[in-house]
Amino acid sequence: MKRTRMLKNLLIILITLMGIEIIFRLSSGIKVFDVSLIRVFLGCSFFSVLISYILSWTGEKFNKIIILLLMFFVCFYAFIQMGFNNFIGVYMSVNTSSQLGAVIDYIKEFLASFLFKYYLVFIPFLLLIVYYIFLDKYLVYKGDKKFILKNKGKYDNYIRFVGSSLALLVIGFLYYGSLSVGFMQNELQSVKTKDLFENPNVPSIVVNEFGVLGYGFLDIKSLYGDDTEVIDINIEKIDNTPKTRSFDDTFWKEAIENETNDTYKQISEYLINNQITDYNDYTGMFENKNLIVILMESVNNIFINEEYYPNFYKMYTNGWSFVNNYSPRNSCSTGNNEFSGMTSLYSIYNNCTANVYRKNTYGTSLFDLFNEKGYKTVSMHDYTEAYYYRSTIHKNLGSSKYYGVKDLGIPYKNEYRNWASDEDFITSAMDIMLEDTTTPFMLWLTTVTPHQPYVLSSIEGDKYLDLFEDTNYPKDLKRYMSKLKVLDNAFGILLDRLEQAGILDDTVIVFFGDHYPYGLSNRTISNIIDYDLDDYEVERTPLLISIR
Repeated sequence: MKRTRMLKNLLIILITLMGIEIIFRLSSGIKVFDVSLIRVFLGCSFFSVLISYILSWTGEKFNKIIILLLMFFVCFYAFIQMGFNNFIGVYMSVNTSSQLGAVIDYIKEFLASFLFKYYLVFIPFLLLIVYYIFLDKYLVYKGDKKFILKNKGKYDNYIRFVGSSLALLVIGFLYYGSLSVGFMQNELQSVKTKDLFENPNVPSIVVNEFGVLGYGFLDIKSLYGDDTEVIDINIEKIDNTPKTRSFDDTFWKEAIENETNDTYKQISEYLINNQITDYNDYTGMFENKNLIVILMESVNNIFINEEYYPNFYKMYTNGWSFVNNYSPRNSCSTGNNEFSGMTSLYSIYNNCTANVYRKNTYGTSLFDLFNEKGYKTVSMHDYTEAYYYRSTIHKNLGSSKYYGVKDLGIPYKNEYRNWASDEDFITSAMDIMLEDTTTPFMLWLTTVTPHQPYVLSSIEGDKYLDLFEDTNYPKDLKRYMSKLKVLDNAFGILLDRLEQAGILDDTVIVFFGDHYPYGLSNRTISNIIDYDLDDYEVERTPLLISIR
């Protein structure tokens, strides 16, 4: 009977898991009939064989309880992942546990954002309950019972062990082969499937290729499977003294001679014949000018609007604007993209890179480049260190002084709904920076007001709702745009203060967005953005260099 129960449990678990995976893909907009589904099936099969074999050593009632608990957990995990991806824009990872406080802070808004279709993932679990209540008791295994009575079960344990072991070996071999076999690879994929198995650092692709259950296992594996120690790293400063650059092209010329692809050969010949220099037409254009870099929280191209946001629009249309700028969608987008802006390094997709490596120093960071030139370097942010350890991170990145919201002395509420006002932020920042303008300065500002939530009433979210009363925009979009108005007002304050101090013409201001407004669906954003938001177009954010 144990062998029969094991086979029955195997089918029950496998069918339930595949049902969850298929509904997850349908609800998430992931292509169902794709070769990756074969890999998902193999992964579910391996899990089903393993669990059913373990349960075969226990009683039938215990089997049912454990299977029900496991299947509920998988359904719940898939459900939460869909909601998290919809609300934040990424799949959650165990590597971002430092952001758990943020999730707790917005739990009400998070749960309110779930779409009805996400609840469909519980259908396989409900069907399993119906099966156990109404159908399972009618199944009779007379043939197996006769076999057990005749042989007194003396081979049953052996058969289960050998059969399960062989099944796991075969499935494991096929699964591993699927990581590299040609027909199961996506040529347009940015990371190889086998590399994602080793390090699932691009969750969206991992979910596509391995399923939500596979992603969960690989995510946990990445937490404990990498024994690399996080150590203090000192990236040495570079010598920026102008010098003639020379290269030994011997190997390159040999490679060109041996190249059989005409296109590759033409590219190499074009590159090798280019003159390489440290200088171009823009070199020295901003020499000795002040620099202000502003990382704009949750700002996308909705901000480029003359009617609602005249200060930013004027700078955008009169400065150097980059229309094809995209902000990476990371698990910790603000902290990771802030880190990238300060170092020009890619962050690690599925962890809070700045937090994990906060003890590292980077001698080639933006701050240190300006430190070398004798600039006063300062960084500021109008919130606490609840999510990122900026006082440590910025110092190790070369900022001579970091100001948090308490240092700035501006009003703030220690709750997720109401963020500090960027108007207060810029006012306080200018009070500090304009006390002494005899030394050129490099200032980094990370704003906060446009941050979600938008589904709930908030001070800044409701402040300018009357500006949009004649529109048919959804309420959450209006609240987001109200927060953008606060940010635009802050930029007006910034320009006025620099003008009054007589240094506006000697100051370059760089603006870029950390990520699009998580919490707003593409459908909501499309009420005002007129281009297609598919294929990562929703990630398009403003990048501007404002000059006078």
